[in-house]
Amino acid sequence: MTSLLSYEIPRPYAGIDEAGRGCLAGPVVAAAVILPHSWNLPDLNDSKQLSPKKREKLEKQIKIQSVAWSLGFSWPREIETINILQSTLQAMDRAVSKLKVTPAYLLIDGNQAPKCGIPYQHIPHGDKLIPSISAASIMAKTFRDRLMVSLDRKYPGYALDRNKGYGTPDHRDALLKLGPSEAHRRTFKPVSELWSGEQLWLPGI
Repeated sequence: MTSLLSYEIPRPYAGIDEAGRGCLAGPVVAAAVILPHSWNLPDLNDSKQLSPKKREKLEKQIKIQSVAWSLGFSWPREIETINILQSTLQAMDRAVSKLKVTPAYLLIDGNQAPKCGIPYQHIPHGDKLIPSISAASIMAKTFRDRLMVSLDRKYPGYALDRNKGYGTPDHRDALLKLGPSEAHRRTFKPVSELWSGEQLWLPGI
């Protein structure tokens, strides 16, 4: 994969992407990645187009080859308070602020940008087009997937290790049987329709 940018932008620049925005449970995870001028990442692509095995292999190589990389998070209680869009932007801002190298420019997947004071450009479908954004999508996705496996152990019964918090049929069925857990986003349907506002049901308690 080679960059499709046909113009010169300031270096170093960071690619920004997120994972988990549309989930019913778990955090939004954003990643920022600065790749060197020359890199060697075979099969680099949008994380959703790669198998888990390829994502994990690329994750290791991105950590080795990148100039800098970092992650930012927004957890369910914050998502409920400031909405999913603002939470996503907060997670992106946190990822950028943690970079060990300050980027001169940001390339951001989608059509919204955090207010971090750095010049930027939106790149619709950037995770498929821009290598640094593809790398960010892989970093965000692989970390979040591992995190959801851990949350499955803490809140069993929802198959979070398999569905990663997305509203799959098995996840929705579990919500009907068990009610929401602390890992769920209470303002997202159907979670909001099942949460009493008093106490969340925790499996096994």
